[in-house]
Amino acid sequence: MSTLFSIVIDGVAYGMVLFTISVGLSVTMGLMRIVNLAHGGFALLGGAFTHWAMTGLGLPFLAAAPLAIAMVMLLSLPMERLLYRPIYKMGELQQVLATIGITFLIIASVNWWLGSTLQSIQLPAFMSGAVNLGLRTLPTQRVYVIIAGLLVICGLYILIERTRFGIKLRAAVDFPGTAACLGIDTSKIFLITFALGAGLAALGGILGAEILPIEAYYPLRYMVLFLTVVAVGGMGSITGSFLAALGLGILDTATRYLLPDFGTVFFYFAMILVLGIRPNGLLGKSLS
Repeated sequence: MSTLFSIVIDGVAYGMVLFTISVGLSVTMGLMRIVNLAHGGFALLGGAFTHWAMTGLGLPFLAAAPLAIAMVMLLSLPMERLLYRPIYKMGELQQVLATIGITFLIIASVNWWLGSTLQSIQLPAFMSGAVNLGLRTLPTQRVYVIIAGLLVICGLYILIERTRFGIKLRAAVDFPGTAACLGIDTSKIFLITFALGAGLAALGGILGAEILPIEAYYPLRYMVLFLTVVAVGGMGSITGSFLAALGLGILDTATRYLLPDFGTVFFYFAMILVLGIRPNGLLGKSLS
């Protein structure tokens, strides 16, 4: 019973990290129709900026983390205008090649700036302790990760499904010509959406630094992991990404607990099985 409880708790925490980082990729791929393989780079930048703000500027975590997220979102604005805007009109293969190039650009920049070593993020005292749940003592950081993931999914659902911005975004994606005729600035909508996705990736990179350590090659190391969550959940589906991240997180954790010699075999087998049955993922839509 104790082992099962540990698998569920650790798996949910792991899944929440995957969701927080991957949901921005799901939004940009499913709604904006761009295959952005450089998305993990924004998670790396979030962790790198937090490490720099804490060690270089001496800021506490609660000041460094919001500052890092804001810096990533601000940096994403000129990147969207100068680098990504031409990519929107390319085919899928050209998008893959172009965004891989951006990935290596981010890696080289962080490598030159902070080096290739692990960039540690010192958590504050209230996140560094442990919570006794009876069957197991759980790191407090895991609790905050789970809470943050729940807040993200609720916030995104409200933003996209229940606000005027969400209506404009869906209109700009599905009927761009009509939306433009109605006075919707589709260029501005896409810019804000891209920055939001980058900010979510940065948040996930910061909160998940203990599970997915921050280092210069972070985007390449975990690229397939994030893509798997998006593919299984379905591009453009927030709920699908949430379910996929939780399911894959628990499955991967269970494998590591019970069958450590098999590594991530079951993780990718589950992906193949789901996509074999539902090619567009659990709740997704086609890019075309």
